[in-house]
Amino acid sequence: MTRDKKSDLINTLSESFKESSGIVVSEFKGLSVKKLEELRKSAKDLDVKVQVVKNTLASLALKNAGIDGFVLKDTNIFIWGEQLNVTKVAAKFAENNDLFNIKSAHIDGEICGVEKVVALSKMPSRDELIAMLLQVWNAPIQNFTIGLNALKEKKEQTA
Repeated sequence: MTRDKKSDLINTLSESFKESSGIVVSEFKGLSVKKLEELRKSAKDLDVKVQVVKNTLASLALKNAGIDGFVLKDTNIFIWGEQLNVTKVAAKFAENNDLFNIKSAHIDGEICGVEKVVALSKMPSRDELIAMLLQVWNAPIQNFTIGLNALKEKKEQTA
């Protein structure tokens, strides 16, 4: 890779890391290409980016983005985007693949461990919360119509 391509990659990653609210660094050594494609597909569905980046280039990009505290060793894959989606993608994939290990994450402006990533992955997303709220709002109306229907059937039977 030429020096210009490296600097372009660093600039692109820096901007992307600045815009994202969650970054997860994971180890993927030993995973097949097919498994990595599954990870990329599940990430794409949730608008999350996944990329393998050399540690030196990633360190420079993170530093340019104002993110400090990551210890980058061995082979790493970076997953970034909206924090709940990132944690859901990483935790679900780690749960199904023994060779994929979450090392650390940058969420809410701080470096955190695997425990926080797993805890955040279990939280409902915005769309799930809206669906729950709509169910709660719909329940009284639904129960009222069921009651009216039962009353109507009872009146028809007595008539």
